[in-house]
Amino acid sequence: MAAVRRPGAYVCGVDAAMDVIGGKWKVLILWALSVRPCRFGELRRELPGVTEKVLASHLRELEADGIVHREEYDEVPPRVEYSLTPRGAALNRALEPLGAWGREHVLGAADAGEGTAATGAGDLPGRGSAGVRQVREDDDVALVARGT
Repeated sequence: MAAVRRPGAYVCGVDAAMDVIGGKWKVLILWALSVRPCRFGELRRELPGVTEKVLASHLRELEADGIVHREEYDEVPPRVEYSLTPRGAALNRALEPLGAWGREHVLGAADAGEGTAATGAGDLPGRGSAGVRQVREDDDVALVARGT
């Protein structure tokens, strides 16, 4: 089922969770799969900028951790779909407060008064509510000042 990557080396639960979701694309893969099962090519289109090598690697790691299920269909041409396991769905629910924090403290600062939107998948590309402006790679975004 789930592979333990660093047995006995975790300092706390956050450390263990970060080992599972660490990587630039893993959280976005989880978000994309929260909507519906996807084939590899669909995931590539949902996540512009991810390479095939990185996507394949992250999917293998998430599968080894019991977060993603890979279903192979006996068809010609071959078809493979990826979906979230119950453990993956629970991880997505745990990440919802992080998304809310990002909307309030990062997107809120970038939108300069547009406000925040509801929680859930609404803050990600292609699934946003009308009140949320998506931050793109080429947008100028003010940095959030750290408290001292």
